[in-house]
Amino acid sequence: MITTAKRLDTVEEYYFSSKLREVRQLQSEGKSIINMGIGSPDLSPSKAVIEAVAAAIQDENGHGYQSYQGLPELRKGMADFYQNQFGVELNPNNEILPLMGSKEGIMHISLAFLNEGDHVLIPNPGYPTYTSVTNLVGAVPVYYDLKEENAWEPDFEALEKLDLSKVKIMWLGYPHMPTGARGSLALFEKLVAFAKKHNILLINDNPYSFVLNDNPMSLLQVEGAKDVALELNSLSKTFNMAGWRVGMVLGNPEIIDAVLKVKSNMDSGMFYGIQKGAVAALNCDKFWFEDQNKIYRRRRELTEKLAEKLGCKVYKEGVGLFVWAKLPEGIASAEKFIDEILYEKHIFITPGTIFGSNGEGYIRFSLCVKEEKVQEAIDRF
Repeated sequence: MITTAKRLDTVEEYYFSSKLREVRQLQSEGKSIINMGIGSPDLSPSKAVIEAVAAAIQDENGHGYQSYQGLPELRKGMADFYQNQFGVELNPNNEILPLMGSKEGIMHISLAFLNEGDHVLIPNPGYPTYTSVTNLVGAVPVYYDLKEENAWEPDFEALEKLDLSKVKIMWLGYPHMPTGARGSLALFEKLVAFAKKHNILLINDNPYSFVLNDNPMSLLQVEGAKDVALELNSLSKTFNMAGWRVGMVLGNPEIIDAVLKVKSNMDSGMFYGIQKGAVAALNCDKFWFEDQNKIYRRRRELTEKLAEKLGCKVYKEGVGLFVWAKLPEGIASAEKFIDEILYEKHIFITPGTIFGSNGEGYIRFSLCVKEEKVQEAIDRF
């Protein structure tokens, strides 16, 4: 038998990959499953995006290999978007690298900067891919606590007590996934100062800024952030383009160039039509965000009712695409709790434990579910 690489011993199959198989099995048995687990937008991109892609498909020059750095007009669109939305000035020629979704950026950055044995600061709770990629490249995850009593923000006194001598990268993401904590520019300033003090590459994963959030922020708004920081962003949640796989990494030219060295050996550029659609998305006016948030606001109100029906306490300050809620007193296991609901009521909710040990005692609901389905879920109780 051909043996697998040892690096596979450090990771498990992604939770949603295996759990959704379980959900599909229940559906195949005739169960009507309401999936409130995964954050895959069910709404459509704008009409302008669809039209731009349709037109691009007819372009006879649009079917060959594309530039590893993306179309100039795509990089320009990303630069204009950051200028208009965050007041951040970026050079589209060397400070922006389009990605096939920001998730691949996590791997590219890790390959570009981590050697075997390097340490990586990872939020607990946080996006599980930070840990799996760190393990795959042979680096060492070092978790830093985020807790509700501290508004899901880092405890800098605790961070300073860690052995930081081997830390190369620190991952963060505000608005935070899974809790929805907003963060603040004051927090970003502290993080940039911390990264400079300890010579750490700071990376903010920022795909949720425009969902139910009246104050979008970028880490790159902090003066001097480009010296030590990158930001990842994505069109998946903001523009309902999750399956299109369009993201970006932004930062100073030297760091971006290092990421490009990896990326250019991993793919052969993004399809021309998708890039043209992304350009159209980035040009959407403010009414696009307002209309999307009207829908998400109604969904959130209903989802909070569902959470309360389950005896859970909702984290009301949260923004973004999810509702984070604390389990009722006396419930010891989030995974057992959601499995009972899945098999008895045929509703799939995400247990907080998949995001780290500090997620125990919490569950997460996705807002990517139509209002009538959320109401149906409430009615099942």
